[in-house]
Amino acid sequence: MAGTFKYDDEEIISDINVTPFVDVTLVLLIIFMVTATYIVAQSIPIDLPEAGTGEDVVTTLAIMMTENGDVYVDGVKTDNAGIKNIINKTKKENSEVRVVIAADKKVEHGRVIGIIDLVRKLGISKFAINIDSKKEE
Repeated sequence: MAGTFKYDDEEIISDINVTPFVDVTLVLLIIFMVTATYIVAQSIPIDLPEAGTGEDVVTTLAIMMTENGDVYVDGVKTDNAGIKNIINKTKKENSEVRVVIAADKKVEHGRVIGIIDLVRKLGISKFAINIDSKKEE
C-alpha cells in the first residue's frame, strides 16, 4: 500500500497546516501594497495654484505653507527659526541645496515673499515655487 497514511482517532495531530497561513499572509501583503500609495501621498492638504509653464525640479528641501498659517519643512511643522536650522544643517551636508516652496492659493503673498526672502538670506539661490499643472482648454 503506497501513499496512504491513516491517523488513529486516539493519536494527537501535531502537524501544522501552513497553507492557510500563507494565504492570509499573501492577502495582507496585497492589501499593504495597494494602500501604501495612499499612505505615502502628501499628508498636508495644500490647494496649489495652477500655471501652464511649470517644469520638474530636483528637490532637496520642501517648504509647505498651509492656509491656516502653518509652515512645514519636509512634512515637519516648524517656524522660521526651525527653517534656518534645517537649511543650515542641510547646507553642511550638501552644498547644492534646492528648495521648493509650496503655498496654498489662499496664503497671503507677503508670507510667501517672507519665506523666499528667508531662504535667500540663508544663501539658497536655487529655489522654485510649486504649482499644479494647468489643464489645457
